[in-house]
Amino acid sequence: MNAEFFEALKLLEAEKGISVEYLCEKIENAIVIAVRKDYAGIEDVKAIIDPETQTFEVALRKTVAEEVEDPANQISIDQAVKYNKKAQVGDVIDIPLETKQFGRIAAQTAKHVIKQGIREAERGQVLKEFQSREHEIITATVISTDPVRGNVTLEIDHNEAYLLKSEQIPGETFEDGEKIKVYVVEVSNSERGPKVMISRTHPGLVKRLFEIEVPEVYEGTVEIKAVSREAGSRTKLAVWSRDPDVDAVGACIGARGARVAKIVDELGGEKIDVVQYSEDPVEFISAALSPAKVVSVEIDPDGAHACKVKVPDEQLSLAIGNRGQNARLAAKLTGWKIDIKPESGFFGEE
Repeated sequence: MNAEFFEALKLLEAEKGISVEYLCEKIENAIVIAVRKDYAGIEDVKAIIDPETQTFEVALRKTVAEEVEDPANQISIDQAVKYNKKAQVGDVIDIPLETKQFGRIAAQTAKHVIKQGIREAERGQVLKEFQSREHEIITATVISTDPVRGNVTLEIDHNEAYLLKSEQIPGETFEDGEKIKVYVVEVSNSERGPKVMISRTHPGLVKRLFEIEVPEVYEGTVEIKAVSREAGSRTKLAVWSRDPDVDAVGACIGARGARVAKIVDELGGEKIDVVQYSEDPVEFISAALSPAKVVSVEIDPDGAHACKVKVPDEQLSLAIGNRGQNARLAAKLTGWKIDIKPESGFFGEE
């Protein structure tokens, strides 16, 4: 029976990836709980399962007393010597139990707690696995899409996760069985198990995609200093090179735009501006307003992290962008409040 029991534990380890030692600990705890229920009033129960020797030991532990006042937890010296010939008053004696003595209720209790322990172990493993991939890109398979709410159920390493409608790029649709890339924003534990927040709108997705497509970024030669994004529409990326011989912007764009084109395709045609990062706020703000040309940048002397920017009159709408998007993304990218004005100082009737 012991051999079959430990063989079953090994099969569970192989199937679920949960160590035999962990399972033994949970089962020991379950047996202690079960025996306490079956032997009312008992306070000390010993349960030891040793997978190496394939032994299974369960015992009630009682204190030797001259006068037994608590039969559940005390034993007379006359009874104690039956289990330990050297027993003395005050000693704690182990009274071995046979498995059949646990009783039906105890066995059911143990079975329930063991199952619960296995579930907890599985959840713990899933949590650990996802936590190791926090802030990374993972590939998921689309299982189904909720036709009402628009949330997408995904399969990730045999586990289910949900891509909320709010975390999807506007306008994109998915086919069942399709492989998609998602960004793991946050992983937390809850009563129902690991809670994984995944996204396709997070700026981190773009950053990680550049790490995949651009070797210089992956190796650390080119560093992504900042990202600002309005998913499905436009992203601005500020990059800087540790090596003066490596063009950070050129490396990210690639020959004839090949590298950035792959990322644009992955994001469903989202426009991406790659700009040069600079410690000089004037240079950085000028670059951030690309594709518009900047005539001048006047930094607010009060230190309010604000500036006034002048652009050629004919490029005013380009600098501001559709519904203010270009200026808004530039402000997010640089962390500066940007006030854009035409070079002439006149805005015109529009």
